[in-house]
Amino acid sequence: MNLEVHKGEFLGLIGPTGAGKTTLCLAMNGIVPQFYTGRFFGSIKITGMDTVEHPIFDFAKLVGMVFDDPATQLITISAENEIAFPLENLKIPREIIINRINKVLAAVRLGDKRKKHPQDLSGGEKQRLSIAAAIAIQPKILVLDEPTSQLDPVGTEEIFSTIKSLNKDLGITIIMASHSAEEISEFADRIALISQGEVQAIGTPDEIYTNIESLEKNHLRPPQVTSIFHKLSKRGISISRLPVKMQDTPLLIEQLRGKPFKNIELKKSLKNNKKPLIEVNSLTYNYPDGTQALNNVSMDINSGDFVLIIGQNGAGKSTLVKNFINLLQPSSGMVKFDGVPTNKFTISELARKIGYISQNPDNQIFNRTVESEIAYALEHWDLPLEERRERTNGILEDMNLVRQKSRHPLSLPKGDRARVVIAAALALNPDVLIFDEPTTGQDFEGAKQILDIAKKLHLRNKTIIVVTHHLYLMPNYADRVVVMGKGTILLDSSIRDAFHQIDILKKTYIYPPQAVIIAKEIQKHSSNFPNLLTPEEFDEVYSLN
Repeated sequence: MNLEVHKGEFLGLIGPTGAGKTTLCLAMNGIVPQFYTGRFFGSIKITGMDTVEHPIFDFAKLVGMVFDDPATQLITISAENEIAFPLENLKIPREIIINRINKVLAAVRLGDKRKKHPQDLSGGEKQRLSIAAAIAIQPKILVLDEPTSQLDPVGTEEIFSTIKSLNKDLGITIIMASHSAEEISEFADRIALISQGEVQAIGTPDEIYTNIESLEKNHLRPPQVTSIFHKLSKRGISISRLPVKMQDTPLLIEQLRGKPFKNIELKKSLKNNKKPLIEVNSLTYNYPDGTQALNNVSMDINSGDFVLIIGQNGAGKSTLVKNFINLLQPSSGMVKFDGVPTNKFTISELARKIGYISQNPDNQIFNRTVESEIAYALEHWDLPLEERRERTNGILEDMNLVRQKSRHPLSLPKGDRARVVIAAALALNPDVLIFDEPTTGQDFEGAKQILDIAKKLHLRNKTIIVVTHHLYLMPNYADRVVVMGKGTILLDSSIRDAFHQIDILKKTYIYPPQAVIIAKEIQKHSSNFPNLLTPEEFDEVYSLN
């Protein structure tokens, strides 16, 4: 690999999972190869300093680092101490430290969390705190590896805007690996496409994201706006140039308003008349520090539902599903499974009925091989040995893990580790599967693979609950959406209706996918234009030939 990053540049790094993006980020201050050892050839120089010849601490003032897993960076007892800690080590005066704490906490929307222990924050809040601690030192170079993978859409845009301001106002050089195509195209000066450890292409966002063939070859996706107009250009609609930013689309949208379209039969969620499987009645949950995460929540999840739960970071999504499985107990109210209060079950009994896949699959892996990880739960139930083996082998085949069955689960790529956790949950044959942020840190292909597994299970009459911020992925999967904000339910409706309720989504810091925004713009002058959700639906309504 050969790469030059210019002073004051915002360089985006994109590529499929396993391409080498994280390794490159860790090499930017000597963590690779000084901490993560291995065979290292060539050299990396940061402001002229060789990363092998100088110890890691020499780069502390020069290079700020934000890792993809924020939990690995949080070490103090409060959010404000987390930001103060690196500044104190750099002997920054107290008055400046206090001022910077206030500024960065405001920038990442954590001003009201300053006294909270980092481990009591939600996954997205932890990510924002690790970013705040990194930008507080005002380094010359800021390296970020998937810094927004757990953030709500508004939070993602705010972080990108904050980082861009640091880039433009303070001249900080930014190197960011990200799967967020819409944001990278908006904010990066250049983008390097990395695959199999090599720079396959480097250029402006327009040059990289309009090369659809190259993206598809590397299992990447362009911004939705690019995909929409690329599909329309293939339909014979004149497109002067493919846009990669929403700000490039007004004239193109204006042209679409006069184009004929057909009314297609839009997928609607069928009303599920099956009995409630999970009943939530007036559920309130308060954490030990007094934070009210859920406030009088009531809802039913019926057998056979495929439910998407969305909302801002800290809206109470993970807290809600953890109350389903007794990892948390209601402060007041009640949760029932199949008519029985969940407090009548032990956690292990509920595990046979409700499978749970957490945000970080590594937290659920503790065996030495993939096979033993899947078989572990079965060993604690009164099942004949032959049946345990048969069920384990069947799940290995179903999840395409046969070749990895003797591998240590933690040695696998993140997407495969997620499949191991799903497989372990499936071993107990539960009625319900909960996927809590399953697409975090996944490339487009990896995210689709996990959701395809969820869809396949749904077709086998499993009830599926998915918590995610990646709304663009979900129209092909979920039928129903529950929108949460500040511990309450703001909306419970079909996915098509929910995604077009933009004002309600804004209340919980959610932006709909770009396809929805473009459809809304066309509807301003063509009131009968359908409520589209995806680029594929745009392709269909304009397929008049």
